[in-house]
Amino acid sequence: MAKKKTTQDASRQPKVGDELDDAGRRSSHPEKSPPPEPVVASSLPPQPELNIGMVGHVDHGKTTLVKALSGKWTDTHSEEIKRGITIRLGYADVTIFRCSTCEGGDAFSINAVCAKCKKPAVAVRRFSLVDAPGHESLMATMLCGANIIDGAFLLISAQEKCPQPQTQEHVQALQIVGIKNVIVVQNKIDLVTEEQATKNHQEIKDFLKGTPYENSPIVPMSALHSVNLDVLLETIQGTIPTPKRDRAANPLMFVARSFDINKPGTVPEKMSGGVLGGALRQGTLKAGQEITILPGYDVAEKKQWKPLTTTVVSLMTGGTKVEDVGPGGSIAVLTKLDPAVVKSDKLVGSVVGVPGKLPPVWNELKLEPHLLERMVGVQDKLVVEPLRMGELLMLNVNSAATVGIVKSLSKKEIVCTLKRPVCAEIGARVVMSRNMGQRWRLIGYGTIRQ
Repeated sequence: MAKKKTTQDASRQPKVGDELDDAGRRSSHPEKSPPPEPVVASSLPPQPELNIGMVGHVDHGKTTLVKALSGKWTDTHSEEIKRGITIRLGYADVTIFRCSTCEGGDAFSINAVCAKCKKPAVAVRRFSLVDAPGHESLMATMLCGANIIDGAFLLISAQEKCPQPQTQEHVQALQIVGIKNVIVVQNKIDLVTEEQATKNHQEIKDFLKGTPYENSPIVPMSALHSVNLDVLLETIQGTIPTPKRDRAANPLMFVARSFDINKPGTVPEKMSGGVLGGALRQGTLKAGQEITILPGYDVAEKKQWKPLTTTVVSLMTGGTKVEDVGPGGSIAVLTKLDPAVVKSDKLVGSVVGVPGKLPPVWNELKLEPHLLERMVGVQDKLVVEPLRMGELLMLNVNSAATVGIVKSLSKKEIVCTLKRPVCAEIGARVVMSRNMGQRWRLIGYGTIRQ
C-alpha cells in the first residue's frame, strides 16, 4: 500500500481575496497564509506548458487534490463554499521539482528542497490544473473545461463502488473530445482497509476495460494527506507529454472565464478593464495587440450579435506578468473592455483572435451526428433514441455551451438553430446532450459541416 506522509490539513478553505490569478479572477487566501510557492528556476518559462483537467464523480476529491498539488483552494465562490461542491471552473498552477540525488518517486516533489535528502531540487516542469465540477447538474461546465485540456486526472473514491454515474459520463466525455492521456487517481485510500482498496482497484480496471484508458496508470492516494503525491508527479512525467504547439499560426484563444476585477466603489479613473481567462490553442498573443472576440455581444434591439474589438493591456500566466503568451497552460488577458461586458462570466465560450482571422460564427449548425448506443450517467443504461424534429439539445463546442433546436433531420445530417451563436471551425466536434429527467445527459457528438 501507499507510504504515509504528513502535511498541512488540505481541507482548510480560504476566504475570497482581491489579487488577480492566472485565470483572470480574484485569488483566494486562507486565514493563515500557506507557505510561499517556491521560486521557479530561470531556465523554466513562466507559462505552464499544458493544462490537466480534474474529472470524476462529485465529492471524489478533485478540489482537494488541486489544493495538495498547488496550495490553492479553487472553490472560492460563496455558493461553492456553502454547498461544498465545485460549480465554476477553477484554475491553479503547479511546478514539478526533481532531485538529482534521489531516485524513483522520491526524486519528485512540489518544493524546491528535496523532502528526503534535503538537497536543492530543480524545477523541471510547470502545468495548469483545470478543476471541473462533478455534479450531474453541472455537466455543461465540465464539458467546457474538457475542451481546453491536454490530459486529465480521473479521480475515483476508494470508498464507493466503481463506477459512479458521473465517473461514467466524464470518461465518455473525455473520449468524445479526444483526450488520450489520463491518469486514474484512486483517492481516499486512508479511509478504507487494504482489502477494500484492492477490491476497488479491480473495479476500476474492470470499468476501464475496452476504453482507450484501460492501460492508464492507477495511482492510489490520499489527496487530503498528500500520500503518494510524489508518485503522482513521477507518473505525470511519464504519462502526459506536452503536445506539439504551433506558435506561428494565427492566435486562437478559448475563453473559459471572464471577470471584473475592480473592487466596489472604485472611481472610474482608476478602474481596470475586463479580464478574459482561458487557454490559447495556437499562435501568440502580445501586450498592445488588437484582438477580436466572437461571437461578441447581443444587441437586443436589433436581435443580432456584434463582434467585440479591444486591445490587450497586459498578460499574466504562471503568476507572472509577461509580454507575450503562447499555447499551453491557463492565461489571463487584461483588456480595455468595459468591466460590465465581461463580469460574471458573460463572455465564457467566446473565441479570441486577430481581426479577420477567426473561425466563422454560426447561428445554425449543420452536423454529421454520431450517437452513443446507450446513455451513460444513469442507473439504467437506456438506449439512445434517434433525434427528433423540434427537440432541444445542449451543444458544447470549444469552451462554449448553447442550446440547439433540431430544425431538419436526415440519417447523416441534422441542422440545429442555436439560441446563442458559437464561433467554431468547420470539422470541429460538438458534444450533444439530451434533457432526461431535468438533467442533460450525454448522447453523442456531431461534426460541423459546411
